[in-house]
Amino acid sequence: MDNIALKEQIRQKAYEIGIDKIGFTHAEPFYELEKSITEQHKKGHQSGFEHKVLKERIYPELIFDQPKTLISIALAYPSKINDQPPRVRGERRGEFARASWGLDYHLVLQEHINQLVDYMKNVLGEDAEFKSMVDTGELIDVAVAARAGIGFIGRNGLLITKEFGSYVYLGEIITNIPFEPDPPVEYDCGDCRRCIDGCPTQALLGNGEMNAQKCLSYQTQTKNYMPKKFRKSMRSVIYGCDICQIVCPYNQGIDFHLHEEMEPDYERVHPKLEPMLTISNKEFKEQFGQMAGSWRGKKPLQRNAIIALANYRDRSAIPTLLKLIEEDPRPMIRGTAAWAISKMMEKNPNKEIISFLKEAIDKEEDSETIEEFTEAIRRLEENM
Repeated sequence: MDNIALKEQIRQKAYEIGIDKIGFTHAEPFYELEKSITEQHKKGHQSGFEHKVLKERIYPELIFDQPKTLISIALAYPSKINDQPPRVRGERRGEFARASWGLDYHLVLQEHINQLVDYMKNVLGEDAEFKSMVDTGELIDVAVAARAGIGFIGRNGLLITKEFGSYVYLGEIITNIPFEPDPPVEYDCGDCRRCIDGCPTQALLGNGEMNAQKCLSYQTQTKNYMPKKFRKSMRSVIYGCDICQIVCPYNQGIDFHLHEEMEPDYERVHPKLEPMLTISNKEFKEQFGQMAGSWRGKKPLQRNAIIALANYRDRSAIPTLLKLIEEDPRPMIRGTAAWAISKMMEKNPNKEIISFLKEAIDKEEDSETIEEFTEAIRRLEENM
């Protein structure tokens, strides 16, 4: 069988096992990305979650012996929740970005890749070798997908497909078997700047690149204090950010429910905020453990839940926040709780709360936490 027919046979098998898009491309280095990646690194624009060895992100031959083909695959995920219950007045809930809906996409995508690799091993024989990766690998998913004709890289840095917009998970397979490359697609963003204008932190640079340090998705995943300049912009989204996807014209009317594992559970993706503040490790794993958004543990999500409650100005949560300050062993949680109380009460402070915070600050040793308490006390005193 010639390689063109073999490629089509593999493509059809991919569709059979539930892969929504597949593309083939050569395994030459990504020379065009080397300068921009190096500059991003020098400017401190990367998140730190990327693969650490820059050269391995550019040169496939450094991570695989004699690579010939890169195979990109995409799975579409939902953008809306079916049968969403009506909002309850006064009920404060957080929100996980769409990429964390359903079962952790790393697991779902890897399972589909494994099935395809097993099939290719049977068809191509023992000389065929493969290396797969999903999100955390060396190569840049969107760069591989764009070269393989899956879609194009938009101004927001996301891979945009014709059928599914940017609501796709990406993975790739490196192999030593040569295949005819698929042509790249030509459609693009034109003059549209909706994602640039819509980004609340100006993280997008306008050329498909971003300052990841400014991205709200990154900020919701850090484990230390969230800088104050990002807290209001976070609103009630406690993991990730979808703004640059929601405003994109290519995503208008896009909502695919093709994979049962990706269907969102409303109570998980829109959790009640106040119960999250005192959730146990066991309860956290039971409620959120299978979601991609749980990978950093409960501490960042609890911090974000506190910030979301402050953004809601939900004064009913103050007793729980006071309890955190009194009992939680983590300085960052205590300091964020103090900040949140001062935001909730800044228009109507009282002496008892100020006295409580002054007593609490005397027990603190961490400099950042002391600063959070000091600013909280000052804000309340200035408005007495």
